[in-house]
Amino acid sequence: MDSLSGVSEELAEIEGQISDIFRALSNGFQKLEKIKDSNRQSRQLEELTAKMRECKRLIKEFDRESKDFEYKNDSDANKILSERKQSMIKELNSYVALKKQYASNLENKRVDLFEGPGEGFAEENVLLASNMSNQQLMDQGNQMIDETDQAIERSKKVVHETIDVGTETAAALKAQTEQMSRIVNELDSIHFSIKKASKLVKEIGRQVATDRCIMALLFLIVVGVIAIIIVKLVNPSNKDIRDIPGLAPPAPSRKLLWSPN
Repeated sequence: MDSLSGVSEELAEIEGQISDIFRALSNGFQKLEKIKDSNRQSRQLEELTAKMRECKRLIKEFDRESKDFEYKNDSDANKILSERKQSMIKELNSYVALKKQYASNLENKRVDLFEGPGEGFAEENVLLASNMSNQQLMDQGNQMIDETDQAIERSKKVVHETIDVGTETAAALKAQTEQMSRIVNELDSIHFSIKKASKLVKEIGRQVATDRCIMALLFLIVVGVIAIIIVKLVNPSNKDIRDIPGLAPPAPSRKLLWSPN
């Protein structure tokens, strides 16, 4: 790694990361040998497989960086880089082969787990039956029949409970459906009432507007009449203003026929 530092700091860093992964893989496989549980072994293999994928990615990155520095380095430096890359690939392949071996062993254990016990139980039952008398065989058969009947009764009970639960669920769904229908009908009624109220509000608004126009017109007429009366009272000799019907004209000034003078 010290020699790679003189070539490129990036290559030295990548090689350090790959070395760390190789150490983790070595420790992981040693730990895998001590694990007896199949599920834990499977999880450990998945973790090691993920580390190997990361190592493969780093080796490819190391190869790309090496090719970028080929024209800058001399032949000895390029030879060292090529040897390092081949060494890393070889070590990674050894871990890949080891992983395949553990995976194959784990698969064989699972096959034995599913197939072995059934055959063993069958042989054991055959040996037990051969050593029993007729009465023991009948008693054993009756016991098995009783156990089967009990299992059937339990199954029937479960079926009846399931049917009851299904019936209750159907009734609850029916009640909820009816409730939803009532809610929809109430919403329709509310919508209709709101629509009708909106129409009434609009009609009232139009009536109010009409009443206001009439009031304004009456107010203008009253103001005009009052103005004419005032003008007539102030200037009764004005002939341009016609007399208002119903309003008597002002009395003319009286002339005395006899004067004390």
